Amino acid sequence: MALRMWASSTANALKLSCATTPHFSPLSRCFSSVLDGLKYANSHEWVKHEGSVATIGITDHAQDHLGEVVFVDLPETGVSVTKATGFGAVESVKATSDINSPISGEIVEVNSKLSETPGLINSSPYEDGWMIKVKPSNPSELESLMGSKEYTKFCEEEDASH
Repeated sequence: MALRMWASSTANALKLSCATTPHFSPLSRCFSSVLDGLKYANSHEWVKHEGSVATIGITDHAQDHLGEVVFVDLPETGVSVTKATGFGAVESVKATSDINSPISGEIVEVNSKLSETPGLINSSPYEDGWMIKVKPSNPSELESLMGSKEYTKFCEEEDASH
């Protein structure tokens, strides 16, 4: 109980909210972190928009469902991406999944660390495990994405339906 209270207070201090997955356990637990300040697509990618660049990756919820990531296929810098269209793939011990871009724009940077260490997506999906950085061509597309509370609710409902 003390550990759960410590985890809860730590999550609050870090401004994390939790997507719970009650079908894993009779007790409600936090299995996936959702960060405030990011935008989320219903295909489980996140976007962090800072200035003229948006960083994109897959969510903690997505990596948790994928399992251990063993390979990442990403495009080259300079390639254009389109909202809701695939730009790469993640291969895990369970499956290979396409990665969709939550916004449109031009790729200005690719996380080259992922080719050597794809497990960064599992260990640090919101920091070291980012995938691409994009110069948005239509920044208003960000408005159609979910905030942290909406995404948490979306994940809870999605998990409950499985």
